[in-house]
Amino acid sequence: MPSVLKLEDVSVVRDGNTILDSVNWTVEPDERWVVLGPNGAGKTTLLQIVAAAMHPTSGEASVLGEPIGHSDLSELKPRLGFASSALARRIPRNETVLDVVMTAAYAITGRWNEEYEEIDERRARRVLSEWKLEHLAERMFGSLSDGEQKRVQIARAVMTDPEILLLDEPAASLDLGGREELLQLLGGYASDPRSPAIVMVTHHVEEIPLGFHNALLLTDGGVTAQGKLDDVITSERLSDTFGIGIELSESAGRYTARASQAIAD
Repeated sequence: MPSVLKLEDVSVVRDGNTILDSVNWTVEPDERWVVLGPNGAGKTTLLQIVAAAMHPTSGEASVLGEPIGHSDLSELKPRLGFASSALARRIPRNETVLDVVMTAAYAITGRWNEEYEEIDERRARRVLSEWKLEHLAERMFGSLSDGEQKRVQIARAVMTDPEILLLDEPAASLDLGGREELLQLLGGYASDPRSPAIVMVTHHVEEIPLGFHNALLLTDGGVTAQGKLDDVITSERLSDTFGIGIELSESAGRYTARASQAIAD
C-alpha cells in the first residue's frame, strides 16, 4: 500500500527566513504520528503543506499520491480531514453543530444553498454520537465550551472518512477535564485499525494520546529526530529539541515532562 504522505528535502523560505529546512518524512496508512517542537519550529507550516494549503519553496511533497503544487486540490482536499483553531474561526457562531459537521461534505464552512441527502445527515449524527456530541446537534457552535468546540472540529474532520486526519493542537487551551476527555476519545479512535493515518501537532508530551506510536521532533525548521515513539520521546532528545534540560516520565503509555532538577534549582 502506498504512503499517504512523503516529503523529500522539503524547504519553505519566506522573506529570506527559512521556516522548514530539508525535511524528509514518510507516513504510512496505518501510522499515527505526533509532531512536537518549540514555538517557531515550523510545526504549523509543516501541517499546512501536508494539508495542501501551502507549496514548498523547494523539494517534493506528495499527499495521498498527489504532488503538492501539481494536482487538482478540489479533488484532493475532501480526502483530507483537518481540524485547527484557524479553521474554527471561520465557522459561523450561529451555525448548528449538526450543520458544522455536515458542511464537511462540501469542504465549506457555513451552509448556503447546497443540498444534502438523508445519508449525509445520518452520517453526521453517527459521527456526533461517536464523539459524544449527539446531545449538542441543534446547539449553536458559538455557544459551546472550548472542549466541545474542539470535539466538533474533529467530528467534522472525520465526517467524510478521510484517508489522513490532520490535527493542529487539538487540546490547546482546554482545562484538565476537557483535555483528558478529548485525549481519551482520540486514543480510542487512533487505536481502531479502521481509522486513517493521523498526524497531530502539539507542544506538550502530556497531550500525546494512547494509540500513537510515532513521533517527529522539529527545531528551527529542521528534523531533530523521527521514528518510533519510545525512541524519539526521551529526556535527551526533548532536551536537545527544546533547548532546556528535560526529565521525562511515563506511566501506562502517557508521558509527563518537567525541567531537570539542575535547571529547576
